[in-house]
Amino acid sequence: MKKKALVVLLAMAMVFTFVLSACGGGGSEDDTLTVVTEATFPPFESTDEESGEIVGFDPEMMAAIAEDQGLKLEWVNMEFDSLIPALQSDQGDIICAGMNKLAGDRAQKVDFGDTYFESDLMLLVPIDSDLTGIDSVKSDMKLASQIGTTGGDKVQEMQEAGQIAEGIVLNQWTDCYLQMQNGEVQGVIVDKPVGEAYLNSHSDTAKFVGESFGDHEEFAFAVQKGNTELLEKLNTGLANIKENGKYQELVDKWFS
Repeated sequence: MKKKALVVLLAMAMVFTFVLSACGGGGSEDDTLTVVTEATFPPFESTDEESGEIVGFDPEMMAAIAEDQGLKLEWVNMEFDSLIPALQSDQGDIICAGMNKLAGDRAQKVDFGDTYFESDLMLLVPIDSDLTGIDSVKSDMKLASQIGTTGGDKVQEMQEAGQIAEGIVLNQWTDCYLQMQNGEVQGVIVDKPVGEAYLNSHSDTAKFVGESFGDHEEFAFAVQKGNTELLEKLNTGLANIKENGKYQELVDKWFS
């Protein structure tokens, strides 16, 4: 009887183990990390029109970090102001989107890694504009920038201060550029490297004017609050690719 009872118990244990495995108990075999981004921010990230893949400096930098640290990544594109809520609601593991870690209260909501790129704001205007810089903008003018960005905050601040008639914040940079091309706004406040990427193919219709302005920006990837293990891996990977030359190779490729 004891032997029979033991056989029954072993059989039940095997069934229980199988059920746990089928339901994902004891940990998932798929340890792929989800990176959320907003892919209208070239050269940091954009969507390839032919393949539909997210391409740019950020994806290639993160791929190099992932290879160095033995991580697997998948990318999800969403609106910029949805990125931090995505981490907070477990819809993503990492933000990598040319995000300025010094802006607003972002650092209170997510944990940022080491700075991987520094930038400043510039004023982008039509090629025939008489504006000479941000200080020459008149109170009856309109400026555009992307929602949730430092530039978006700046145009709203200028509107509230009466420096411009309206600060228009839009979901994507492409929308901001289109408004400028159509004459609906007199300029776009944009991060310098992003504006430079636009000018690479639009130097006949647009230009930078004046010097950089606003608070200095530091771009960094971010993880959920308290996820120190992942953040340490990402920071170590970033340090390693800077040391072995891969980081500079990507800078030369995307910002030359």
